[in-house]
Amino acid sequence: FPCFTPYSMAMPPPLLRLHPHRLLPRLRRFTSGPVLLRLNPKSLYATASTSQAAPTPPPQPPPHGPSLRRGRPTTGHPPEAPLSFSRTFDLAALRVPAAACASLERRLRGHLLNWPRVRNIARLPNDDGDGLVSLPTSPGSSSALPPTAVARREKLAREFNARGFVEFPILAKMSRPAGRTRREMKGRAAGGKETKHEKDKVYVVEVLEQGGEDDEDEWKGLVGEEGFGKGAWRGEPTRLLLLDEGHANRRVDELPEAVKVVLEHEANQGGPFAYELVQCQLTLFYDYWPMNEVLEALLPEGIIIPAGFETVGHIAHLNLRDEHLPYKTLIAQVVLDKNKPKIQTVVNKIDAIQNDYRTMQLEILAGHDSLVTTVIESGLRFQVDLATVYWNSRLSTERQRLVNNIFQNSDVVCDVFSGVGPIAISAAKKVKYVYANDLNPAAVEYLEQNIVLNKLERKIEVYNMDARRFVNAMYSSQHVHPVTQVVMNLPKDAAEFLGFQHA
Repeated sequence: FPCFTPYSMAMPPPLLRLHPHRLLPRLRRFTSGPVLLRLNPKSLYATASTSQAAPTPPPQPPPHGPSLRRGRPTTGHPPEAPLSFSRTFDLAALRVPAAACASLERRLRGHLLNWPRVRNIARLPNDDGDGLVSLPTSPGSSSALPPTAVARREKLAREFNARGFVEFPILAKMSRPAGRTRREMKGRAAGGKETKHEKDKVYVVEVLEQGGEDDEDEWKGLVGEEGFGKGAWRGEPTRLLLLDEGHANRRVDELPEAVKVVLEHEANQGGPFAYELVQCQLTLFYDYWPMNEVLEALLPEGIIIPAGFETVGHIAHLNLRDEHLPYKTLIAQVVLDKNKPKIQTVVNKIDAIQNDYRTMQLEILAGHDSLVTTVIESGLRFQVDLATVYWNSRLSTERQRLVNNIFQNSDVVCDVFSGVGPIAISAAKKVKYVYANDLNPAAVEYLEQNIVLNKLERKIEVYNMDARRFVNAMYSSQHVHPVTQVVMNLPKDAAEFLGFQHA
């Protein structure tokens, strides 16, 4: 393309001559002659300057769905406190009998809440049907309708205990709830409150105060004068069907027609049926939010969010950048919180590997102080101490490729830099015999423990010497099992040891 120079306003815009075979891919129709494009230099310069000067807009919260940038935060907590990540969202819910909840949930699925890790069916505390008012009955009529199958089943579940099982002690022991469950049930029965702290919850649903008589009249106009609302539940338990967030703060007549049709059809099935629209608040706690979203809220704007880490047993191995170091403790705590109970220790590599034993300088940022862990790889168990030995979980695919595709059943493998034995022990499960060596005495000690741990004492012979001496010893002496495969897991310096046996 030619270079453009500024033109005066009186001059016409320049003409750019293009050949048909140099057209942009978007132009699908080819012509027989040249194409003339009229360009305005002023608009080109204005567009370029605008794009360079315009700052990057801040990230906007999604229009719907759960997000830390949406909802009402909980006030009165420090920014790093778990409760400061609580967000409250306004929702609407249909309160229906528990017996009809499953069928309504299937028919209204497209209009119900569809958020990750949040069920669209909620149960109110102490809503077992005992405290609800029944319909008034005439003096000559029967006292009450028999409970539904769901009500009878839940009643049996509430009253199921160890009494009456004298002849069946095993069944009595199985029916007795765990100690923690008994304490929680006792706390709820005493004070009506759950003993679990809010920070251990994922979310909670709370029903707001109901409206007055106007709301009830609206529902009567929709479903008829026959029993509706709290007076029509007939003492049976109820459930909440959480509607999509787009239906929050809506009136009855503003609900989609599909929802009204389903409810009217359920009411006309023949049995007594009642339902009501309630306004709820869904509170999502710290445990709900994923790790990257919490770090994005905690770290300053513009810092790259550390999204990945290497897992070695119960240890999370981070490689933080320099910009992350002022917030390393905060990042480690979030990684620990969001990966429990699998992760119990979070470490960061301070410096690159610079010693002959290939050990890393690690800094414990959160969790337990011990760096001894157990790694399970391809069904094998390895004891590892990251403070004294070398381990790389990212090489597990390469180790498995060697065992599956390279080694044969009749091979005799010589592992020159074995470490704690990830290749030697994996190969010993398949090949005929393995010679394993490492310079690090601590690695050799863990190698011997791992051989016993995986019951391969008869197929592995361990050495603790320099790699050059080991290679020379393997090829200069007569062994019962001649070596057919040599593995040298030292990418940087392995070539230095290749020709030593011929010296």
